[in-house]
Amino acid sequence: MATVRQTLLPEEAQVLGSNLAAFDKINGTNFPVARLLYDAATDEAAFWKIEAVSYGSGNLTVDLIWYAVNATTGVVRWEVAIAAITPESDSQDVETKSLATAHTVDDTHLGTTSKRLHKATITVSNLDSVAAGDEVYVRVRRIGSNAADTMANDAALTEVRISYSDT
Repeated sequence: MATVRQTLLPEEAQVLGSNLAAFDKINGTNFPVARLLYDAATDEAAFWKIEAVSYGSGNLTVDLIWYAVNATTGVVRWEVAIAAITPESDSQDVETKSLATAHTVDDTHLGTTSKRLHKATITVSNLDSVAAGDEVYVRVRRIGSNAADTMANDAALTEVRISYSDT
């Protein structure tokens, strides 16, 4: 049994016409940092398309690597949902496919440094019948409108890490 890992980068994200997480690149002191900016008061999302390479069974583990642009306290509510389509088998229209029920996690800022990296982990069990080789759409959203989301600043997402079993 092995674990398959996939990395989703901000510069690869797709967005809808509204409520989008904005792509940005900041030039740090020693290297550039690509990020998606999620607003504190709005529900904003970004999407990626991946292949379920060697998917075997079980849940997906999704790690969201993020930091606060200018805050040192508060909670960010993250949400992940997927939609899976099996080529040559599913008769679903790809342009109208629905996402499976989303999963959320509240991640608390660890304080003192605003640009400190955090990792929020979400276990995705609403798998939309994902199978090896499927085309899988992944949505990552910040639910800024939720009362549990108390961090009063943008959350900058720098990476999404997905892992699952190949057996």
